[in-house]
Amino acid sequence: MIRLYHKYKNKDFLYLIPLIALSLRIRLQYFYYLKSSGKGFPDAADSQWYLSYARSLIADFKIGLHMNDILYFGYNLLLALLLAVFKDPVTIVLIQAITASLSIILVFKIARMLFNRTTAIIASLIYAYSWDITLWSTYILTDSFFISLLLLCVYFLLKSLESDNKMFTVLFVATSAYLLIFRPTGILSLAFIMIYLVIRMDKRNALAFAKKHKYRIGIVLTVSAAVFVCILLAGKLNPLAASLQFNAKMVLYNVYAKGWIYDHATPNDVFYRPDYTIDIGNSLILSFLIHNWDHVLAIYARRIVAFLGRWVWQTDLSSVSGIKKFASDMLPFVLFLIGSVAAIVNGLFKKASIIWLIILAVFVFCIMLFIDGMYRYKAPSIPFIGIAAAYGAYSIIRVIVGFVRKGAGKLPWKNKIRDWKAGV
Repeated sequence: MIRLYHKYKNKDFLYLIPLIALSLRIRLQYFYYLKSSGKGFPDAADSQWYLSYARSLIADFKIGLHMNDILYFGYNLLLALLLAVFKDPVTIVLIQAITASLSIILVFKIARMLFNRTTAIIASLIYAYSWDITLWSTYILTDSFFISLLLLCVYFLLKSLESDNKMFTVLFVATSAYLLIFRPTGILSLAFIMIYLVIRMDKRNALAFAKKHKYRIGIVLTVSAAVFVCILLAGKLNPLAASLQFNAKMVLYNVYAKGWIYDHATPNDVFYRPDYTIDIGNSLILSFLIHNWDHVLAIYARRIVAFLGRWVWQTDLSSVSGIKKFASDMLPFVLFLIGSVAAIVNGLFKKASIIWLIILAVFVFCIMLFIDGMYRYKAPSIPFIGIAAAYGAYSIIRVIVGFVRKGAGKLPWKNKIRDWKAGV
């Protein structure tokens, strides 16, 4: 037994098996609870739209040119395929729950590559018990599959940088392309992933590659530009541009102009009288943002605070129970800050910066657009916040263990054992 222990103690699968089992138990337990409760699975207006669109794709596979057709093409196609194969939306929810559960493997692997096994175990436990991951796996929405896809993309990215196996590069490119068309936040996420690639890239190798393949790169860029110009001149992008502009106006007039922090009114909103004058570049959006810049910044400031969670508006420091709740709510953020500082101090921040870049991408999206009332748009950042917080927890544990060992070394009985071993 001792020999077996020493042989397998450093094998990751020994830690992954119970973590996977825990994640599956939590998600599937909630799935079957909802299924047997008689209440059914949670529903949303967007869910009905996605299901209706997927059924229309199955019927005639006609893809429009509006924002929801193009920017959600990846998810719409996936949902249509799942509906065509399994017919029942409940089965799709089950697949989501299983996929979300198994994504704990990616959380473990990413944290293991960037930090260490202890951090990977803690991050996996945070992911396993994350209510948001469990909740969104029961909705027919983009979120659950998007989180898994984002984790997969980051995993292939890290493997492509650390391995000579070209297959990981191919898989990273494929998942990146799919992320780009899965939903709009995928575009922003991929932009920040590209920033990470620039940070990690060996500049000399990149220049050598560019010089070696300069003609091929030039041809690809020229053809791409020509195709884009042809599509633009043919007016194929007009419906997309019009729908994007319409949605931007909706956000301006229904969210910004009302001073909303979330996608609905709250007592914490910024109340002001907006200036609707359009006199800057004949642009409604630019004119609104410039004329109301001070109020817009006030909205952004409150959204930054709100990003921590709805609990920030319910903080009560006038009672012992309120202080305890505040400490409990602040713990993840404190661990995240400690993990961030520890990564910088220990020289790991550059290598692990993909964690903070993904969080920043989600943060920017929520601040610039709005934070939905159920924090659905924040959900993709949760596994990465968990990894950073896990490294913070690991750093605290390491400091405590160091103090304990240092203190134990000064105990009298420790000296006696040392003398006994020395034969004194």
